[in-house]
Amino acid sequence: MNIKRADRRILIYSHDTMGLGHLRRCRTIAHSLVKNFKQVSVLILSGSPIIGSFDFRARVDFVRVPGVIKLRSGEYTSLNLHLDVEQTLKLRGSIIRHTAEMFEPDLFIVDKEPMGLRGEVLETLEMLKPRGTRLVLGLRDVLDEPRLLEPEWQRKNVLPALRDLYDEIWVYGLPQICDPLEGVSLPISVRQKMVYTGYLHREVATHGAPPRLPEITNRPYLLVTTGGGGDGEALIEWVLRAYEHDPLLPYPALLVLGPFMQPERQAEFMDRAARLKRVDAITFHSHLEALVARAAGVVAMGGYNTFCEVLSMDKRALIVPRTVPRLEQYIRISRAAKLGLISMLADDGRYDPAVMAAALRRLPSQNRPSEIVVPGLLEGLENVNRLVAPWLESAAEVEVPQTLPRSA
Repeated sequence: MNIKRADRRILIYSHDTMGLGHLRRCRTIAHSLVKNFKQVSVLILSGSPIIGSFDFRARVDFVRVPGVIKLRSGEYTSLNLHLDVEQTLKLRGSIIRHTAEMFEPDLFIVDKEPMGLRGEVLETLEMLKPRGTRLVLGLRDVLDEPRLLEPEWQRKNVLPALRDLYDEIWVYGLPQICDPLEGVSLPISVRQKMVYTGYLHREVATHGAPPRLPEITNRPYLLVTTGGGGDGEALIEWVLRAYEHDPLLPYPALLVLGPFMQPERQAEFMDRAARLKRVDAITFHSHLEALVARAAGVVAMGGYNTFCEVLSMDKRALIVPRTVPRLEQYIRISRAAKLGLISMLADDGRYDPAVMAAALRRLPSQNRPSEIVVPGLLEGLENVNRLVAPWLESAAEVEVPQTLPRSA
């Protein structure tokens, strides 16, 4: 490395339009890194409009770039500023580049989008490469179905960055569940950069003030979570219908609607839940891991973070994956269901309350994830720390293993 100093610095980029998945994954990684490396500081670049609602460990901070939102047409627009999207993207790119220039990271981890939103991190990657910064692309276990991912990456001209800029590609999953780049034509040199870490283990936070929990969590309950909630209305509708149809289901339910659900639907669901004796509803909780840990079971949509939490907290789970606009959740959950890690209920668009009620009644008798042996399943954070250690020199406080599973 060109820069010799006692401290070590890691920069993490997350494009974050709407939703919580990217931010929560990056935050989990950042917290694990500062926990294991005492001289490390981590700075997260994020466009999430609610990043300030989360707490962060000491030596983890964030820079929020101006937000954008993806329209149903697939186009982007500025979230809050009266700027056109091109001006907003130029502003974001400038903030990202200048932050990296001043922060001087030893390691730069880019989450999911190889060149960032509309290519906004490309100049930063090109700036950091000759400085000796280690450049890493971090991918969740599933991106999309291959027939859609390959043309998308061709359109974005991703290959040169994968081939010439990135040093490693970390996959936060296992090949026996999914290869995120399956079916994508890549040179062997790029495939050889791929390392499967396993899924990212989650735990209930012990730093900061203890989270305030709803009263319902003092007895066995079912947690129903939609993640960010922007596309979670169907799940909440189906579960509410089930409790309206069958008020004697095995557990009372706590619905976490999500901060990005449409306000009018939030109000409707809160009103319906208030009329049911065994259903409670909140819009958001910054310590969702605490709610998962205390729950008797989980009903969710199947995003990456929720899946990791179900595995980590060893919870019986019923997952209803979305299939629009991407098949990411369906691919992940259908393969996990075949392994017996969770149970899956397909969204048929009819939302028959009897079908959901029957699935909820079966939930207490299904296996816990720990009863299914999948080697390396939850070693993601441990392996990320091992991968980072050589680049942090004397700051490392964990052993570096000889080998990690790489792509064939």
